[in-house]
Amino acid sequence: MGIRQVSLHNQRRRRLLKAAAGGIAALGGLPAEAGEPAAPAIDRDTIVIGLNAGFANLDGVVAGTGDSDRYTLSVFDRLYAFDRSGNLAPSLATSVEVAADGLAYVYRLRPGVKFHDGGTLGAADVKFTMEFALDPDTRSARRPYFAPYVDGIDVIDPLTVRFRLKAHDGAFQNKLAGYLPIIPHRYGSGQPAVQFFARSPIASGPYRVKSLAQDGSQLELERFDDYWGEKPAIKRIVFRAIKDDSNRINALLAGEVDLVEGVPAQDFARLNANRAFTAITNPVAAPLFVRPYTTDPALPTHHREVRQALNYAIDKDAFVKTVLQGIGEPLASGISRHYPYGADRSLQPYPYDPAKARALLAQAGFPRGFQTKLMISSQFPREISEAVAAYWAQVGVQAQIQVVDYATWILWNDTRRTRPMTVQMVANAIYDPAHPVGGLYVRSGTWSDYSNPEVESLFEEASQTVGNVARGRLFERIDRILHDDAAAVYLSEIHRIYGHKQALTWRPTEGTAALNFVDAHWS
Repeated sequence: MGIRQVSLHNQRRRRLLKAAAGGIAALGGLPAEAGEPAAPAIDRDTIVIGLNAGFANLDGVVAGTGDSDRYTLSVFDRLYAFDRSGNLAPSLATSVEVAADGLAYVYRLRPGVKFHDGGTLGAADVKFTMEFALDPDTRSARRPYFAPYVDGIDVIDPLTVRFRLKAHDGAFQNKLAGYLPIIPHRYGSGQPAVQFFARSPIASGPYRVKSLAQDGSQLELERFDDYWGEKPAIKRIVFRAIKDDSNRINALLAGEVDLVEGVPAQDFARLNANRAFTAITNPVAAPLFVRPYTTDPALPTHHREVRQALNYAIDKDAFVKTVLQGIGEPLASGISRHYPYGADRSLQPYPYDPAKARALLAQAGFPRGFQTKLMISSQFPREISEAVAAYWAQVGVQAQIQVVDYATWILWNDTRRTRPMTVQMVANAIYDPAHPVGGLYVRSGTWSDYSNPEVESLFEEASQTVGNVARGRLFERIDRILHDDAAAVYLSEIHRIYGHKQALTWRPTEGTAALNFVDAHWS
């Protein structure tokens, strides 16, 4: 399919979706141009949120899925938390001291913090939480981030805890803030901790779990009035799984929910044209790219000139405007510009230059291009891969698209079986570039099939460096290498779209998909 054909296909698809969306509004009983205030779905003490998936596991120490993005900031607290700019700020701990050799971190805890079961937070709970995450029997998705580094945890006194490391980890403080929500060592149940916390977690956050539907389709939280910090205005949060995009928008328009995630791009303008609702975009520091396998000399993508050619062959501005319908921004390199540090902001996306792409292919020994495969998960719209393949076809690269279901793609990608190329996105979890660089661009990375000695050396130096400024300089150098070496085919920054009733005051936190409702209120 050529570029013009892809464009026409997308136009037809958008017209159909727009027509369908119009029908949804009618079914909801609320015309697209209506301006009547939309009342709360239940009452002014409650927010009802429509999600694109349900909940499988509520244990923030164990689960590593999108579950945690939706509720974890409401239920759990960490030693330090991320502020709205992605910087670390005291939370359950009031201070941290890093040993001169970088191999010990001492946290002093806030006194008088209560857990949801009435217990009081102490150093023993922090020790238990880390050991719980490290225990192989727990099967925590967080274990790989700590096991290579943590040597032990010491309770110095009831409000002081020390983490001893066996190897330097410059991102350790960020990992604690992103991956280690603190839970009590007394969990108030005769069930094993793993089973109990999966459905009824106990923590110290501003909300506590009231109920979870047996099938995971609805989660209800209630305000924890003994919370140590600022009390939320909203007393009750109800999450409902509405997997179909159209049904989710319909539920918002009908007033059945107050806020929805995953608004389709074609509904963005329509919601904003309705004075009763608003749609907002939020950059989530999650680059979208094509990841090529590069270490096998038999693959064309082993050659830097080929990877550069694949970048020059795509009009990134047009890709964002048409395929992503303007919701995004062309991507320059491997580190998102929405990290608080580490991105080289002087870098520009590869310009659209098909002639240069053909010349680079010829220089690499492929004057007539080559045939390849491009794998994409069903999580993404197929139009992404179709547009990429259409651009490449114009310079002689014929890419056969292979769509696989999301669960299979995850398995294959984690075991490096998505070769020779796959569409991928890496979400921001810890506001530190160690996450995308360590996962994608060093030999030991979970998904990496890329190796560059200079990147390896700089990443090792960063692992022994503490502090945003110093780490930021190192990652900026890595970012430029990733750009110049075309370590991936960079497409776009990803922006998530949310829709909500105008009467609800709420804003997402930039740089993350994690939802925070502490400041939400009805006007």
